[in-house]
Amino acid sequence: MSETLILTKRWPKKDPSIEGYRADGGYRSLEKAVGMAPAAIVEEVKASNLRGRGGAGFPTGLKWTFLPKDVRPRYLCVNADESEPGTFKDRYVCEYDPHMLLEGIAITCFALDIHLAYIYIRGEFAKQARALEKSIEEALAANVIGPRLLGKVDFPVEIHVVRGAGAYICGEESALMESVEGKKGYPRFKPPFPAIIGLWGKPTIINNVETLANVPWIIEHGAKAFAELGSGKSGGTRLFGVSGNVKRPGVYEKPAGYNLKKLIMEDCGGTASGRPVKAVIPGGSSSPVLRGDEIDVSLEVDAIKAAGTMSGSGGVIVMDDSVCMVRALARIAMFYAEESCGQCTPCRQGTPWMWKILEKIERGEGTMQDLALIEQLPGNIMGQTICALGDAAAMPVQSFVKKFRQEFVDHIEGRGCKHGQTAWGVSREAREAWVGGNRH
Repeated sequence: MSETLILTKRWPKKDPSIEGYRADGGYRSLEKAVGMAPAAIVEEVKASNLRGRGGAGFPTGLKWTFLPKDVRPRYLCVNADESEPGTFKDRYVCEYDPHMLLEGIAITCFALDIHLAYIYIRGEFAKQARALEKSIEEALAANVIGPRLLGKVDFPVEIHVVRGAGAYICGEESALMESVEGKKGYPRFKPPFPAIIGLWGKPTIINNVETLANVPWIIEHGAKAFAELGSGKSGGTRLFGVSGNVKRPGVYEKPAGYNLKKLIMEDCGGTASGRPVKAVIPGGSSSPVLRGDEIDVSLEVDAIKAAGTMSGSGGVIVMDDSVCMVRALARIAMFYAEESCGQCTPCRQGTPWMWKILEKIERGEGTMQDLALIEQLPGNIMGQTICALGDAAAMPVQSFVKKFRQEFVDHIEGRGCKHGQTAWGVSREAREAWVGGNRH
């Protein structure tokens, strides 16, 4: 497979300023794009097999065609919220090569007749937000964007950075739009989808940072070249953020169909401990877990879906055989219980219920009835909520219990974890002392 680098070729040592970006050929794709018919740009992106890099993997060019032809204004939202545990790629695009993202935004706006774009960035990404704001100022000063694209094409483009306030739910596209509008980040009912009724009731396209950062390369090198970098229906390369027990954690750019086992064992050097891989979460914390003997699989969207999980937002979390799977799941469940917006009853009530049961089992107080209940609860949440947070909370629970059920049984029968720690990462005795003094 090709080792062509699209997104990381300038990381992290190249000059991120507009001068540095242009010295490496930056904004050359925008020059080419403004000489093309907008419809031709859309067709090029469709033919490239670029799929959304935010988790769902929906074909980008196809999404663009959903805009109604006769409704204006239209808006573009760039999802830079990146709050999925285990995912840490988009922040580097924003920090190391912000003009690549701006060029992708400008091309997209020209292709879709959009004049106003918002980059919605996670509130904790202060450094990255400043980098984007500085880059926007540079692009305006250089007349790349503003009243006229590149200072010569009568097509105004405004780009604004909107900082979130730390809510995971605002990474969901409709909650993101609510937040941009200044409202509480509650997900909206769908349909209608954002491409039909989005920001302020107008058609809106929402794409992930990594997705749009690929657009300049597609325009410069062509759809065919991009498609050939990937496999199946997934073109190009992908950014995979590998964390957990590996010798060389970090962000790796690999072809979209790259092998998960090769990524972990060769590129990342295997586990740092030297112990066998016990489990891998391949696409951020909401992805169903794989056992260590299941990781010889392609990370291409459809291929890994056939293996019972998803590549999601590219967050690969590796666990060796010293990890307590009950404790790991309890931590994940705690996150989703904390981040539920509370709008839907199954999620509002179900996520803390799952977490409390898992914590009970981890403390050594669980019963087989608790295990039966934790096996049942996810099915009563999945598909029953307005947005996918309910599914995101339920899928890890389903997969962990299914793949590592005996470990849950051992916790129940052995009255606790053989590792001697709770889901809070402290001794069971210390946790009991805390709970005893703070129980309501």
